[in-house]
Amino acid sequence: MSGAKEIRNQIKSIGSTRKITKAMEMVAASKMRRAQERMYAARPYAEKMRQVVSHMNEANLEYRHPYLITRDEIKSVGFIVVSSDRGLCGGLNVNVFRKAVGAMSEWHDKGVDVRLVTIGKKASAYFNRFNAEIAGEAIGLGDAPRLEVLIGAIKVVMDAYMEGEVDRLFIVSNNFVNTMTQAPDVEQLIPIASTIRNSGHQHWDYIYEPESREIIDLFMDRYIESLIYQRVAENSACEQAARMVAMKAATDNAGKLIDDLQLVYNKARQAAITQELSEIVGGAAAV
Repeated sequence: MSGAKEIRNQIKSIGSTRKITKAMEMVAASKMRRAQERMYAARPYAEKMRQVVSHMNEANLEYRHPYLITRDEIKSVGFIVVSSDRGLCGGLNVNVFRKAVGAMSEWHDKGVDVRLVTIGKKASAYFNRFNAEIAGEAIGLGDAPRLEVLIGAIKVVMDAYMEGEVDRLFIVSNNFVNTMTQAPDVEQLIPIASTIRNSGHQHWDYIYEPESREIIDLFMDRYIESLIYQRVAENSACEQAARMVAMKAATDNAGKLIDDLQLVYNKARQAAITQELSEIVGGAAAV
């Protein structure tokens, strides 16, 4: 019965693991609802900011902010890669890393220098493993990302663009499609491209008081910050959804494995009993 005992210990061990994954699934489901609320709350503000900036981009401004000016020669580009702080969320981080590496490789092939800013411990660990030069990072986001945690990393790339050290700025993160689907995406942050595609669309202009330059400078900073925060909030919702799905799959697989081991255990136990009965019958016949 030594084999049966080992199988019984395996069943017990896998059962304990299944309890843990089931608990993690339930916790992730609870956190996902709150993360979705933050994501949906951030979306309207970010979309309105995009609309206002598009109108400003189409208007004849006395002062055009550097974020609205497309530079002809591109010598360096910046990438902000958003990941989670923790693992156990399936292929969520791997997919966004693959998307980021693919986009960065395209610029490398053109002879353009690439600067990197990471958000989340997993992104920092991944790119540090390959000795990538990380200009800034933000870690320890927690379940509810806060702008004050991100502001340092954001300022690094914004200052680099204003000083002419970076000519394009992109952000790579996951978009929340639904609970089962999270799509990695690359979005250009700077220079700001107009989202108004229809030439017949009515263009808006604004009256600035007291000074247009001061207001536009402040507004552009808030615009970039709001977009990055919105992408981080979206990635947080993706993380919890992916973790919930991954833990559910782990729980289901553990259950199937227990069922298979239970069948093997029953067969081993039956074989041992049969052998003992045969030995008893054989001994009785010999007597």
